[in-house]
Amino acid sequence: MTYLKKAMDGMEKDVTNFLEKNCPDWIIQDFAQYWLAPISAKLGISRIFYSIFNAWFISFHGSFEKMINTNNCTSPPKLEDFLVPPKWIPFETKAAYRLHEARWMVGSSQKNVSGVSDVYRCGVTIRGSDAIIVRHCHEFEGQWLKLLEDLHHIPVLPTGLMPPLVESSSDEKNESWISIKEWLDEKPKGSIVYVALGSEVTVGPSEINELAHGLELSGSPFFWVLRKPSGVENIDPIVLLDGFEERTKGQGIVWKSWAPQMKILSHKSVGGFLTHCGWSSTIEGLMFGHPLIMLPFLVDQGLNARILEDKGVGVEVPRNEENGSYTSNSVANSVKLVMVGNDGKLIREKAKEMRAIFGNKELHDRYIENLIKFLENHMKVKN
Repeated sequence: MTYLKKAMDGMEKDVTNFLEKNCPDWIIQDFAQYWLAPISAKLGISRIFYSIFNAWFISFHGSFEKMINTNNCTSPPKLEDFLVPPKWIPFETKAAYRLHEARWMVGSSQKNVSGVSDVYRCGVTIRGSDAIIVRHCHEFEGQWLKLLEDLHHIPVLPTGLMPPLVESSSDEKNESWISIKEWLDEKPKGSIVYVALGSEVTVGPSEINELAHGLELSGSPFFWVLRKPSGVENIDPIVLLDGFEERTKGQGIVWKSWAPQMKILSHKSVGGFLTHCGWSSTIEGLMFGHPLIMLPFLVDQGLNARILEDKGVGVEVPRNEENGSYTSNSVANSVKLVMVGNDGKLIREKAKEMRAIFGNKELHDRYIENLIKFLENHMKVKN
């Protein structure tokens, strides 16, 4: 990914030529193309920073001046900076990283082979932007949107949560979906825990097998999508515990190719979601009211897990603070709590309540409509 950013930086001249010839009304960009900031200013083109992350993740890094200063070797971010909520957050929050997560965050705040850090890219992108677009809404943790505006002094425009549609017809004749659906149809309503850790997380063999053993110990039916991370070719094939798939044949399925996540989550037999807590997956789980068993690894995932657990819609699998390891028992106990435990009843109820926000398409469509109006009404007048 680092080399991809460096390669993207090599496109600066060609992109500049394109903008000079076409002169668009708006540039909507993510953090990586930080060099667009001076180009858009010179050409008089309005520019918006679009974050696929939520407002608390961006707010955690502070003002754009603070982000830019991370590239200064005299004041790099320290490990302890990530272990507690930052001082600029004016309200009570559990947003902080675990020690093993904080090490990754410190690394992402340092210069890489491209010559700058990711946090620096984000800061330069925000500086001089006309607005920030973020996948967030006022109805869920809306106080972070105001904080983001206060930190950067520009309009913050939530897109809403953009809950995806469940395709009703395209997969109906797909052999994989037919096979999956037949298995799901056989299970009782709300009994299955769906397990998926995203397409970018690399999980080691010991962690994979602790997860496998934990699912087996939980006794809950499970559908586990287990694939190598996308774009990774130089790692060994995933090997599970000897006899695991044979022993759990009646309990669960390990699916080693692409699976239609939205269709699975929308099935009536699914009652919980064991997830890495990426923001998109979180939205997809809560739009169907599924309680979350959370196993975060990197970037925003840890912050998401802290806040979602504090909201009472899931539990985080207990881990070793130092190295992030977890045990089969911690997995099993977390699954049992969320899926069937009496103590998990309130979690299941709160997660179901989230459907009214996360699954409300009309609500989130209005956010998009308001965003379009903003773009139409705030274009710079061209000479």
